[in-house]
Amino acid sequence: MLAATLIGAAAAAADIQSDERGQVAVLPAAPGPHWLWVPDRVLRHAALFDGDSGAMIGVVDGAFSVSGPAPILAPKRGEIYVVDAVYARAYRGERKDYVTIYDATTLAVRGEIEIPPRSASISHGCQLAAVLDDERFLVVFNQDPANSVSIVDLEARRFVDEIMIAGCALVYPTGGSRFAALCGNGTAVEVELDATGHQKRVARSAKFFDVVADPVTEKGVRDGSRWLFASFAGQVHAVDFSGEQPVAAPAWSLFTEAERAAGWRIGGTQHLALHRATHRLYSLVHQGGPGSHKDPGAAVWVYDVGQEKRVQEIAVPSLLPAFARPLLELERGGWGDWLLRRLAPNPGVHSIAVTQDAAPVLFVRHEEIGAVGVIDALSGALRREIDEAGVSGPTLIVPGP
Repeated sequence: MLAATLIGAAAAAADIQSDERGQVAVLPAAPGPHWLWVPDRVLRHAALFDGDSGAMIGVVDGAFSVSGPAPILAPKRGEIYVVDAVYARAYRGERKDYVTIYDATTLAVRGEIEIPPRSASISHGCQLAAVLDDERFLVVFNQDPANSVSIVDLEARRFVDEIMIAGCALVYPTGGSRFAALCGNGTAVEVELDATGHQKRVARSAKFFDVVADPVTEKGVRDGSRWLFASFAGQVHAVDFSGEQPVAAPAWSLFTEAERAAGWRIGGTQHLALHRATHRLYSLVHQGGPGSHKDPGAAVWVYDVGQEKRVQEIAVPSLLPAFARPLLELERGGWGDWLLRRLAPNPGVHSIAVTQDAAPVLFVRHEEIGAVGVIDALSGALRREIDEAGVSGPTLIVPGP
């Protein structure tokens, strides 16, 4: 009996053709126009999806973080970076922080750089680290509890310096070897690095928002040398970093007086997206009371930034059916799916991101539902759902320029 089994196994192995065996895929050197990274804090990885097909095309791992590992792309270097905090005994013991370096095409680990064990991990995961525009330096935000940034030389593969940014937070690239941070006194600060990665210049804006009456959220979007931020009440503040000192433009409102009176507010944990070529600003909104700015949004309102007015409204789809369908083993488009779509409530979404091509798509996500909606960003029509996108996480990352 054993001999027969071995002979049968050998015959089956002989029938296997070389093209039927497992192969290692290689990604294109440039990201696809509708690619999307979906970090997952439970699975401790970030999955790369193609929004056109819905297929998962790659994964990078990471240590535990509150929002999930956020991949940071340096396209000229052909590398992806993930900031990892590792403890000797799972969640306790000696801590060490690393910048893990991945090849952008194979997603294989190229190396790692140890940095001070102070990198911050906060719920929304936005702007915790960034590659500066010259792609020479990576800047990592620290909170231990003092606020600082770690500077990593990507060419020399080493930690360079820690720069204190007391009272300010996060990393917003502003051009060349410069970055900005938002500050708790209602200002923004910009830091310029010298050729070795040390602090060369610091400049601060005038106060442009009231941190008590109407604070801005830190989830800004970039438009060239400007960053746009929205306040809890829906005031848009644009800060220009092209000069020697940051300058904020006069604020404008996402809502009319009547809409504010009706309780319309920004909502979600990643609530803004900007399509730079058309200057269309996408804002996730909901109706709620004071302090509800992190509640999921029920709609995306679209604005022409130049005209400072709303031009479109997009209803967000319910992602519950897409999440439940594979768990219940329901066929897409079947009667069970049909029934689920009519009975399941719409919990809204927490996060949005938009691609930068001429036919952009808008991605939407609820942070506790493992599905992603793919919407035509111009017409507002739902294109597809990615129904097995993970378990939990608030962040969406479009890897393009």
